[in-house]
Amino acid sequence: MIKRIAAITVAELKIAVRNRWVILAAAILGLFAFVLAFAGTAPTGSLGVDRLTITVVSLASLSVYLVPLLGLLLSFDAICGESEQGTMLLLLTYPISRSEIVLGKFVAHFMVLSFAIIGGYGGVGVAMIALTDAGTSALPELARLIWTSALLGAAFLSLGYAISTLSRSARSAAGLAIAIWLIMVVLYDIGLLGALVLDDGGTFTKSIFPWLLAANPADGFRLYNLTALDSAMITTGMSGIGTTFPLPVFTAIIGLITWTLGALGFASWRFLRMEP
Repeated sequence: MIKRIAAITVAELKIAVRNRWVILAAAILGLFAFVLAFAGTAPTGSLGVDRLTITVVSLASLSVYLVPLLGLLLSFDAICGESEQGTMLLLLTYPISRSEIVLGKFVAHFMVLSFAIIGGYGGVGVAMIALTDAGTSALPELARLIWTSALLGAAFLSLGYAISTLSRSARSAAGLAIAIWLIMVVLYDIGLLGALVLDDGGTFTKSIFPWLLAANPADGFRLYNLTALDSAMITTGMSGIGTTFPLPVFTAIIGLITWTLGALGFASWRFLRMEP
């Protein structure tokens, strides 16, 4: 089983390299990260906060929007695209199960996304320490940002596979992927904010809102990272969330893992019932 999954992973990695996905993903994250790092940390002197700490906060906000989008773009046509082109039928003639195909593709795409995150964010951290007066005290926070960003990407990669098994063509899968990104990353927060305003500190705010916040993978990622830094709360206006949030902050990580495993399991189940 492991050998068959590894074979699919290697084949997908070769395709990603040939299609320049590895370079493209790393370039996108690296470009935005460098712009935020060297153009968006001017206030650090007056706040008395380490320059790298402010950069970590900015990168956390960037990850909420960019990493889910990259994850969906990598995976939305992983199944339906090959079925549409006819290559999936050839792949299924080999002695390999459909769940192994999904797992092999997931591992390969997760490696591509992780490489981009490590290269982009890690490169920014090294550059800031080498070229500016940034200290090394925020390196643990940067490391936490990197592995949680990879976990956020894994959740949306899995959602991309689920979308791919529900779509008949790559075109419809692309539209559904963009819709999912808009709903979960943008519109979800707007809806929660509107509900908070209408509730005005009532039952929804105290009992339901925390669960809805932790349930969304993008919000869970933001909550876990930003509430870990006192300076981050000051800079982003999230002051007080970490101390008043009624649920343990690690529930956000549990939510990310649950989304990843649940969506990946659904994609495998759905793929078993698809015509190649």
